[in-house]
Amino acid sequence: MTTRERPTLEAVARRAGVSRATVSRVVNGSTTVAAAIREAVNRAVEELGYVPNQAARSLVTRQTDSIALILPETANRVFSDDLFFPAIIRGVGSELEAADKQLVLMMAGSAAGYHRVERYAVAGHVDGVMFASIHGADPLPGLLARRGIPVICSGRPMLADPPVPYVDVDHAGGVAAALQHLITSGRRRIATIAGPQDMVAGLERLTGYHDTLHAAGLPSLVAAGDFTRDSGIAAMRALLDQDPDLDAVFAASDLMAHGALQALRDTGRRVPEDVAVIGFDDFDISRYSDPPLTTVRQPIAEAGRVMARQMLRLIAGDPEIEPAIILPTELITRASA
Repeated sequence: MTTRERPTLEAVARRAGVSRATVSRVVNGSTTVAAAIREAVNRAVEELGYVPNQAARSLVTRQTDSIALILPETANRVFSDDLFFPAIIRGVGSELEAADKQLVLMMAGSAAGYHRVERYAVAGHVDGVMFASIHGADPLPGLLARRGIPVICSGRPMLADPPVPYVDVDHAGGVAAALQHLITSGRRRIATIAGPQDMVAGLERLTGYHDTLHAAGLPSLVAAGDFTRDSGIAAMRALLDQDPDLDAVFAASDLMAHGALQALRDTGRRVPEDVAVIGFDDFDISRYSDPPLTTVRQPIAEAGRVMARQMLRLIAGDPEIEPAIILPTELITRASA
């Protein structure tokens, strides 16, 4: 055998003294082969440096060992965000790497991209599909589930027929903790910069805001943003136009809270003396804002890890898979409120 030749299944069979079919069963993970024979085959594999042919292995196991993470966003949106998307990808990727699975990252920010993702998954190129950053009543998770493809979502999907399992965070609890902190500190004119209302995170954080202020007998004041810093600047200016005497603002994302801090500085308001500010995320930049930002910490990378672990259970056919896992949030108090 020359140095350029790859060892074959037949070579492993000769070295182990068994049939080619037996070697194939062992390298494809069969548990029906006697332990002594498995040991002989594995020893021959190691000695020869045999690497299984993945395409052939997939035909036997009907698995690709690849799992897709679908982001229904444009590439520009994903790669211009150096906070949320890297955290969720890092969490998913670390868990799949530990399980020796390949992560396939796909974006679907257009109709063409959407259909490309659908065709790719239905064609059997991946063993399962995970979704993050879902907008609106996206039918794709349910469509793929109906095709028998394992599906799990980061965030509760607005619409999925049939229902698919998901991993989310306690939005309402986090918002309630933030607003109670403001109310306890004496704030009474509390506005919010809401997130996009075609996403569950935006909807639930706004609902939590309304519910908490209603229970406290306080009025609501809302401006809409899209989770970006620029939208936070514009929304904060709009809120100050509506109520120049507001004394606190809860922003549904840290980036929008950073925009609010900029708008407040531009209009001569002191934080927190004149206006207290609280965000939602606890990204690293929040510790270094001026002033450091009080915020609701959500475990984004951990949500990615949990989602990947649930996906591995789905692929393995675990009948005890939980339909929903809700991770806790935590209020982190700093100088802004």
